[in-house]
Amino acid sequence: MLKFLVEVLLAIFLHPVAFVLCVIDIVNRKEMGGVAKVLWIIISFFWGIGPILYILLGGGKFW
Repeated sequence: MLKFLVEVLLAIFLHPVAFVLCVIDIVNRKEMGGVAKVLWIIISFFWGIGPILYILLGGGKFW
């Protein structure tokens, strides 16, 4: 739970860092197709909410 809270705060206040961490995780995922990767990168770009959606709905992580 603490890790999730830190990830949410990181996504809200340090979005560029969270976005880069999301992109690294998205590119390295083998089970995700190319179209899904592009869509999640686009979604993650939106300030604050994008990385949070990726964590909650995309099964992603920052580290």
